[in-house]
Amino acid sequence: MIKIRINELLKEQERSFYWLAKETGISHTTLWRLKKGKAQGMTFDTLEKISMTLKCQPGDVLKLGRNNQANKNHANKKRR
Repeated sequence: MIKIRINELLKEQERSFYWLAKETGISHTTLWRLKKGKAQGMTFDTLEKISMTLKCQPGDVLKLGRNNQANKNHANKKRR
């Protein structure tokens, strides 16, 4: 599962969610869906705007995490 790290990046830079929406031109609704993990995807354009505005790399915005099922499968493989 890929997680969006917008909250963490905004806290590090002491910026608000509303500031990011205004600076990027990305709608508040779109950013909220990304923030809450409700989005089904993200365009490269959106990722580029967020990265440029927060002065970070795209990989800083995204984090690869494991979902619960993947964790269980991994644990079962280790036991064998």
